[in-house]
Amino acid sequence: MEVSTISFSSPSPPSLSPSPPPPQQQPPRSTPADLEAVGLRRLSDNLQRLLDPAFLNCADAEIALSLAKGGAAVGVHRCILAARSAFFLDHFASLPAPAAGGERPRLELADLVPGGHHIGHDALVPVLGYLYTGRLRSPPQEATVCMDDACGHGTCRPAIDFVVESMYAASGFRISELISLFQRRLSDFVSEALDEDVVPIIHVASTCDLQDLLNQCIQRVAVSTLDSRYLEKELPDDIYCKIKEIRQSAFHDEALENAILDPEHEKRVRNILKALDSDDVDLVGLLLKESTVTLDDAFAIHYAAAYCEPKVFAELLKLDSANVNLKNNSGYTPLHIACTRREPDIILSLVERGASVLERTLDGRDALTICKRLTREKDCNRKLEKYEEKSKAYLCIDILEQELKRKSFMLDLISIEESIATPLLVDNFHMRLINLENRVAFARIFFPSEAKLVMRIAQADSTEEFAGITNFSKLKEVDLNETPTMQNRRLRERLDALTKTVELGRRYFPHCSDVLDKFLNEESTDLIFLETGTPEDQRVKRMRFSELKEDVRTAFTKDKAAVAAIASSASSSSSPRKRAKKTTVKVGRKKAKKGTTTEEAPTPRTRATVAREAAAKAKREALELELKATAAREAAQPAAREEAEAAQAAVAREAAQAAAVRDEFSSTQAHEQVMEVMALEV
Repeated sequence: MEVSTISFSSPSPPSLSPSPPPPQQQPPRSTPADLEAVGLRRLSDNLQRLLDPAFLNCADAEIALSLAKGGAAVGVHRCILAARSAFFLDHFASLPAPAAGGERPRLELADLVPGGHHIGHDALVPVLGYLYTGRLRSPPQEATVCMDDACGHGTCRPAIDFVVESMYAASGFRISELISLFQRRLSDFVSEALDEDVVPIIHVASTCDLQDLLNQCIQRVAVSTLDSRYLEKELPDDIYCKIKEIRQSAFHDEALENAILDPEHEKRVRNILKALDSDDVDLVGLLLKESTVTLDDAFAIHYAAAYCEPKVFAELLKLDSANVNLKNNSGYTPLHIACTRREPDIILSLVERGASVLERTLDGRDALTICKRLTREKDCNRKLEKYEEKSKAYLCIDILEQELKRKSFMLDLISIEESIATPLLVDNFHMRLINLENRVAFARIFFPSEAKLVMRIAQADSTEEFAGITNFSKLKEVDLNETPTMQNRRLRERLDALTKTVELGRRYFPHCSDVLDKFLNEESTDLIFLETGTPEDQRVKRMRFSELKEDVRTAFTKDKAAVAAIASSASSSSSPRKRAKKTTVKVGRKKAKKGTTTEEAPTPRTRATVAREAAAKAKREALELELKATAAREAAQPAAREEAEAAQAAVAREAAQAAAVRDEFSSTQAHEQVMEVMALEV
């Protein structure tokens, strides 16, 4: 097809003036190649819009990420992918024809290409965009930049991970030009990156059959200081054997030489590590008793920090026979290894055991630097929905930052007056217990990630009272089979667990604690909320707040009347024999000292059951009120959403206060009944 040449210039008539002005610069003539480039660029931009879900949802297939990468789906167009890629052409041709009006095909990326479970959204979209447009666009900066401000971001872990994921996608989709491009970038990373950052490059080179890149990685790791046990655990067997042969021939691995000189020691160490792989801490204890090998000799804490579950790791720390600041052959402490794993439970357990956050690796990195350089800026700076759990990487960085700041201030401890062994049924003790219960309950609502973490470390989540956030009635619930000593111990243990939970929250998550302090400040929160906004808004909020308070009072009055009616009905319908027994009980109080045996009246136990049922009903109504307030908040306009959220907070606090009043009511009923029974026993 012929392309006409368009000229943007026109011939000018000759000038009659003796001194012509200087000639004006003519615009450049557009060549066919220029017009073709403009057309291709415009076509490329238009096709790129098809991958934008906000443009037009006209995709006829989906590519779903693995759950580890969020599980999101990217809409694609089979006709474009099949025309641009032989891989997609063969794959779509093998699929059965979809029924008319049926659901569009969903392709699981983990099953579609080798290593598909490693590919994230930020790496998949540019590779698909290349198939759509013929151009490889730059990745979003926040996806390839770490959280460390002192890092140059040229070879940090997020940048390496992005290219690794892109290589998995390009190799799986058989895009040869992208494979060559990403292989050159990975080759540059091998010579510049940290030793442990070469491991993911080894995996992608092995999976995608990139032999030149794989050999380069093997040579780099063989002369590194990475621990042999770490390499054996992380790498495929054939690759580890090659590295082992190179190290053995060069006498580089001193740990390997020691193992050859003392095979019995190596055997005992391996038995301990195998027991940790089986999560059997008891077996580890037996192996330690039977031999002279210690946890430090086996670097068991390092191994557990890298591969064991947090609960198993906590049990291992209870053996109290390991140095939590010991460095392995690579110069890493257990805290450094936990930071590479980014597991907040393990990091917090180590810090509580005295692990130093100031210790540095051989290349000068501390725990916080390790954590920041492994974390993408996107993972920490993205906007969270309300009550959404934060990422583990965010929690790890927050814990380490607060531990560094903690050196400069003292913790808020329980006062001596409250910590002494006082009678547990006094009002100040119960008020403190109720306040702690309320604080932890609201923390689980507002900051679920942080609350779960500190509760696990404080071992509060293993207690029955912490199974739900509405179990306030169990605070003073009376068990007639429980002695005062047993109740004393139970409530004291509960208070200690709650107190430790709050202390850990204040220490490692001070910003969250400040929010809870403001929310639980009963002296000013209600007035501030009711006095904000326009006069019309204040009138509406006061009216709504009064209605909710009246609903709570009405529910409490109904429950109180129901309890009285049921108790009266139970006493009036009792048989004459039971009445005689009750009379005997009343008269027998004076004869108890002479050995008269009396039977326990059934009324106290019945009243306690009724009181518990009434309290549970009142809590359900309070929760219904909270749900109504939540629905009102969601239906509110954006301009009034903040006021609606404050209204919900006030309603939740009022409901908690009402629940505490109901608990006091039910507890008073039960306490009077217990006192009556105790008097009968005396």
